[in-house]
Amino acid sequence: MIELSWMSGTAPRLLLLLVASNAAPVLATWALQRRWARALDLGWRLPDRQPLFGSAKTWRGVFAALLSAWGLAVLLGFGSVFGVVFGLLVVAGDLFSSFAKRRMGMAPSSRCLGLDQLPESFLPCGYAVVVLRMDWWWALLLPLAFMLIEILVSKPLFRLNIRQRPY
Repeated sequence: MIELSWMSGTAPRLLLLLVASNAAPVLATWALQRRWARALDLGWRLPDRQPLFGSAKTWRGVFAALLSAWGLAVLLGFGSVFGVVFGLLVVAGDLFSSFAKRRMGMAPSSRCLGLDQLPESFLPCGYAVVVLRMDWWWALLLPLAFMLIEILVSKPLFRLNIRQRPY
C-alpha cells in the first residue's frame, strides 16, 4: 500500500477511488480520442426509439473505470476484489443515469445535475460502507462530496480540452 499521510483515513481514500474511477473514462476519451470507442449498447434502440444508453457509453470507458478502480483499490489497500466490485457499481450507476436520461429524451452527454453524479457514487459508496463497516452517514456524505468535486473540476477540465463539455 502507498503510504500518503493525508490519505490515511478510509473516507479520503474512498473519495479518491470514486473520483478516479469516474474520471478514467473521461481521461481515456481524451487520450485515445475515437480509438476503441465502440458503443456499449451497440446502437440498440428501445421501443421509445431512444438508444439504450447512448453513444457516450463505450466499452473503452467501462474497461477504463474497472481498471482504474481495481488498480487504485489495490494501491490504497482495499484489495482487488473490493476494487472490481466498486468499479462495477460505479459503471452500473453511470449506466443507470444514462438509461434514465435516454428515457427522458435527453441527448447523450447532456447535463442533469444530480442524476449525472449520484447513482454512480451512491452505489459504490453504499457497498464500501457496508463492507468496510463504516458509519452509515458516509454513504451520504461521500456522494455529496463527489458531486461537489465533479462540479468544481468540470469547467477547468473543459478549458484544458480534457472534457468535451463544460459540465
